[in-house]
Amino acid sequence: MSQSRKRREALLYHAKPKPGKISVVPTKKYATQRDLSLAYSPGVAEPCLEIAKDKNNVYKYTTKGNLVAVISNGTAVLGLGDIGPEASKPVMEGKGLLFKIFADIDVFDIEVDATDIDKFVETVKAIAPTFGGINLEDIKAPEAFEIERRLKEELDIPVMHDDQHGTAIISTAALKNALEINGKNIEDVQIVVNGAGAAAISCTRLYVALGAKLENIIMCDSKGVIRKDRDNLTAQKAEFATDKDVDTLEEAMNNADVFIGLSKGNIVTPKMLLSMAKNPIVFAMANPEPEIAYDLAVATRDDIIMATGRSDHPNQVNNVLGFPFIFRGALDVRATKINEEMKMAAVHALADLAKKTVPEQVNIVYDQVSLSFGKDYIIPKPFDPRLIYEIPPAIAKAAIESGVAKEPIEDWVKYKEELMDRSGTGSKEIRMLHNRARNNPKRIVFAEADHLDVLKAAQRVYDEKIGIPILLGNKEVIFELKEELGFDADVTVIDPKTPEEKERREQFAETLWKRRNRKGITLFEAQKRMRERNYFAAMMVNEGEADGLITGYSRPYSSVVRPILELIPRDRSVTKVAAANLMLTKQGPMFLADTTININPTAKELAKITHYTSILAKMFGMTPHVAMLGFSNFGSTKSETSTKISEAVAYMHQHYPDLVVDGEIQADFALNGEMSSENFPFSKLNGKKANVLIFPNLESANITYKLMKEANGVESIGPILLGLSKPVHVLQLGASVDEIVNMTAVAVVDAQEREKYK
Repeated sequence: MSQSRKRREALLYHAKPKPGKISVVPTKKYATQRDLSLAYSPGVAEPCLEIAKDKNNVYKYTTKGNLVAVISNGTAVLGLGDIGPEASKPVMEGKGLLFKIFADIDVFDIEVDATDIDKFVETVKAIAPTFGGINLEDIKAPEAFEIERRLKEELDIPVMHDDQHGTAIISTAALKNALEINGKNIEDVQIVVNGAGAAAISCTRLYVALGAKLENIIMCDSKGVIRKDRDNLTAQKAEFATDKDVDTLEEAMNNADVFIGLSKGNIVTPKMLLSMAKNPIVFAMANPEPEIAYDLAVATRDDIIMATGRSDHPNQVNNVLGFPFIFRGALDVRATKINEEMKMAAVHALADLAKKTVPEQVNIVYDQVSLSFGKDYIIPKPFDPRLIYEIPPAIAKAAIESGVAKEPIEDWVKYKEELMDRSGTGSKEIRMLHNRARNNPKRIVFAEADHLDVLKAAQRVYDEKIGIPILLGNKEVIFELKEELGFDADVTVIDPKTPEEKERREQFAETLWKRRNRKGITLFEAQKRMRERNYFAAMMVNEGEADGLITGYSRPYSSVVRPILELIPRDRSVTKVAAANLMLTKQGPMFLADTTININPTAKELAKITHYTSILAKMFGMTPHVAMLGFSNFGSTKSETSTKISEAVAYMHQHYPDLVVDGEIQADFALNGEMSSENFPFSKLNGKKANVLIFPNLESANITYKLMKEANGVESIGPILLGLSKPVHVLQLGASVDEIVNMTAVAVVDAQEREKYK
């Protein structure tokens, strides 16, 4: 993309459809005069009086506890320099956006027209009662050091200059892991830091806190090496002045183990890189151009671990890995400051997270087959959904242990769940499902394991201990993909077509023929079918060689369901199999049925589908409130469909009187308990919001669940087959890795439930 095009796109992004990137959004109802009288006069006087009695009540009645000020005077904006407070506003708005999307923290950006330290400090102190925390940004050194020091001393809320500490925390975590990979000790390595601004000073201080020795550090500025015999050094530069006999960056880098660049682009040459020690670590963090280009560095030395500040290369040192989650943890315990213990807790939490199995959505975002801890992955990626629930607890614990937390957390499990819910990454239902699966993992056959996404899902199932994968497919392809993914676990791999499976094929064929020889199948036909993976996998489940089956990724749903229905027996009293989808909506989880099997069920079949789906809802720990949907309410319009639904409801009321089920009812009434109770007080759904929706036919159910999924971005688990005697589940064609993992967890929990009643 040309520079002019980038410029146009950037300007258009910030200007349209309306200027800026953030806005204030009401969190309370405001539609009526009553709402407004509570929001403002006279109702607002009540919380004012409570806060006047006790200032701590401000956290109870206002947004203060989740509100951070992003404050700058525009004296050191990005690499643009001193461009003034107005010109800094787009950056501050952007910081506010990142706070919100990564940690659900609200932000007011404040641009202060004050370069004098006293004036700036007094301004921030005067507005501090509004906020739960202060994020200082883009303030030039050395003033930034004094401003932060004074505000931390004089305010009782967290204050952090992110340009200093954000980069320091992320790069220290990266350095810790890079040294581990290279087998070097922080106490022994020779470190060169190029740059002596706020970020460089703070980074170096944190490296020392991690264990680096001052005598092993050389810092350079625009004049060369900062030596003790130089005149007019600031206090910060003097802290890292050396007495070594070196004057230039080139001399300093000779035999150095680590280079830290926080200066300007393209000042490190290949010659300098070649002069460094074996297995060098280079963090070239100048933006937008690093001190040495990534491609040039890795081409110059194949033993290098390289990090930059750019997102288009591995190992991006990005402050967004730190500040949203550091403030999140600090706010949640009402910390009075962000201290060294909290910063170091962030370092260790980030470093540890990089060593864990990477979620598939991260691989997708960064177009990677499989990220794993190593030279090209030493710190987590910014879009890793685990950051929100891994980093803040570490910060909160450090705040509590160091004595700066006013509201300590007692229930850490609940806190972690709250953090997950804040970002929308994962839901209680999925977490519950996965946790239940881990309690007693089952053997699950993946019938299409020679497809990359299926194998990725199987790897996650194995790594997260959700289940025990059995991989079916072309062995050669599976082993190649396993190697590519780094999936080195010793799991069972089966190719039904190979000679070594002949005995099992014949045994399965004999069993199948005996069951179905009076339904038109010959022994030869049974033997032929056992070479097909879905038939073979289904027989493994039938014969107890596996506990469940996942298939359907690579073939149309109808062609995959057919062999399943032929081979897997139905539960007793089940006449027709059905399917339901769990939709994880903003209003809570909902089951929709029948989404994939029965085109136009009869009244009795509809009642059976309702019964199966209610059982499924209970398996997920929900109390089912079932709405049987139609285009009218309780017979208000006579039609074949409404009559069918009414008959199904009557059947349910007679045979399952304790189940909350009613209809026919329109979808809006079903989902709005207030509306339904006002209009239909006689209904079993009176005052309840339906969480199980039964549709009168396949087309309405299928269209609805796919519309919810695609138009509204609602996460879906399913279709979950209902009525089979074994845990066998068929994916939608081309299901995502997350969907496959979730369906596997369903199969495991399904197997656990069946085991209880054997």
